[in-house]
Amino acid sequence: MLAYLIIREGTKWTDVYRLVPGQAVTIGRAPTNHVVVKDERCSRNHAEIFLSGDHWIVRDLDSRNGTFVDGDRMEEDFTLKPEDVIRIGGFQMKYVHDVSKAFPESSGPPAKAGPHADTLKGGDLANDSESIFANDFPPQITHRTYKTKYLTPHDNDEDSGVSTGRVATVLCRLGFQLARAEDLPQLADVALTGVFNETHVNAGALLLLPRDILIERPSGDDLEVFAAKTTPDETYHRVSDFLATTVMCEGEAILARNVMDDSVLGGRDSQGDIYASSVICAPIRRDDRVLGLIHLYSTTEDLVPDPDDLEFTLTVAENVGVALENLSQRATLANNLSHIQVENIQLRERLAVESEIIGDSPAMRKVEREIANVAPSRTTVLICGESGVGKELVARALHYSSPRRKRPFVCLNCAALSESLLESELFGHEKGAFTGATDRKVGKFEAANTGTLMLDEIGEMSPSIQAKFLRVLEGHPFERVGGSEQVTADVRVIAATNRDLEKEVAEGVFRSDLYYRLAVVEIDVPAMRKRPGDILLLADHFLRKFNEEIGRRLRGYTQEALDTLMQYRWPGNVRELKNVVESAVVRARGDYIDLEDLRLSKLATAGDSEHELDKPEEYEPRSIADVERIHILSTLRATGWNKSRAAGILGIERSTLDRKIRRYELTEHQSAPR
Repeated sequence: MLAYLIIREGTKWTDVYRLVPGQAVTIGRAPTNHVVVKDERCSRNHAEIFLSGDHWIVRDLDSRNGTFVDGDRMEEDFTLKPEDVIRIGGFQMKYVHDVSKAFPESSGPPAKAGPHADTLKGGDLANDSESIFANDFPPQITHRTYKTKYLTPHDNDEDSGVSTGRVATVLCRLGFQLARAEDLPQLADVALTGVFNETHVNAGALLLLPRDILIERPSGDDLEVFAAKTTPDETYHRVSDFLATTVMCEGEAILARNVMDDSVLGGRDSQGDIYASSVICAPIRRDDRVLGLIHLYSTTEDLVPDPDDLEFTLTVAENVGVALENLSQRATLANNLSHIQVENIQLRERLAVESEIIGDSPAMRKVEREIANVAPSRTTVLICGESGVGKELVARALHYSSPRRKRPFVCLNCAALSESLLESELFGHEKGAFTGATDRKVGKFEAANTGTLMLDEIGEMSPSIQAKFLRVLEGHPFERVGGSEQVTADVRVIAATNRDLEKEVAEGVFRSDLYYRLAVVEIDVPAMRKRPGDILLLADHFLRKFNEEIGRRLRGYTQEALDTLMQYRWPGNVRELKNVVESAVVRARGDYIDLEDLRLSKLATAGDSEHELDKPEEYEPRSIADVERIHILSTLRATGWNKSRAAGILGIERSTLDRKIRRYELTEHQSAPR
């Protein structure tokens, strides 16, 4: 037996609550109750209604002001009968089995109104009853369904006939169209067009609750008409608050007939009252949450929606709920992707700035040409140069100019780790491989898979690690420390060193086979004293950088400071220049960096002795050709007659160096120049 509570607040019947077997209904002022009573005379948890056997029982929960049934205060559990009125403060609920008979035309208010009856005159009560019948007459709900037969398996599916098969085909096609909808307007248009083509209605709309706003107990007034559709001679009228609230609170689709509500529909009977023959309201649900509803109705006797139309509309509403969630997720993913892309662009721009090589000297132009020539290949590169010249910047430039630019770029300083830790960093280790190895760790080779691995200070690598490293360079798989699994990685290796590896090979410190494998292409990065024309360019670059980072507005350098920067030997190379400028930006008190702001060391450069720095130069008459011959021979001897390195230091092409060697008749065993 169906049972309902018709709820009245003040002088108006406002809501209908369906009593469901097996579910107790709690009543009180606390928002966690099923029926919330906004009356100070109501306790937070005032009463409850539950099914016992075949009867619904109302029980007072030791409330402060009591619960009244038909005007009498309850002293114990009370068995409800149709037409009983429960009163809590000024809040009334009528218990009925048939909603359509809850407001008979000849009846007035409840016979026993209790102590509250003296607040209204008899005539007011009668007028109120007429108002209820005229404007708030609930429609006759003829069918309800929570699950649609088209989405729920049934035992008689095989006997459903051709009609069900045709509807299933239509629903399948409609489901694909909803899934492909690119936005909410397109989704609403597809849904409304689909239900109009398959149901007996001539007006309807898709209504949604506001997005991003959590409404604990939504009502019809909270719904917004997102899209409406009618036949040419009709105008859409909004669903009644009674029907919308009933559908959203109970989560069921309903079919109602003989609807009379002058705030809702679009036809008129012979007396001029607005009417509709039938109404369908189907909730749009997702994860037990109602997002809105589809409202359809007919205002002509030729179109009468039936239960099959109700089933079809609920199926479409279920698909709309899924499509709405998909649209929301796609929008979230699109926003996240856009944010990640912007971040990625910013990071790449930052990396590009950090990888930018500053310099306009012939020596640096030569380095840039070599980078452009080597970058497209996967050839192993050995970068040579003193500490601080920018070997890592050259390695980054090689990576970001290569086809691997979008893949990982991983750096590892071989001088910073002991032999055991270096092996673990390179190849990774398994859990329990050594004390402290609490988890498996991926090595730099695996981390740089499909990308580039730069190994700085390669000359610091121990002989045992060199042997294992060489096998990996040759394409062999490797094993993590403490493991037996064979691991392979597609990695381009760039090595860097400030040592003379040829000399270390000759001394037996560095493996010759590894040296030859690394030095397939060798790039010599010149020291600062070899590229004096770039000193001021770099000084200006670092001044702009630290002005921005520190928040200063220094305008440049004094002439005395510039002269000092040009004359200084820069034993720490670019790294030292960067640190000197940063310190000067912090220390400067005027608008320009002055000599007193520069903190320069007295260390000797890698190619000078302290005696040579302090010894005053003695003039000796020489021609330019003699000076060039002596300088070229000194450079060749300093590099062990490595012509490629000598040409890089001299800032000339290898072929030019060969011509000058022939011109000056220089030989490897020639005595030292004077």
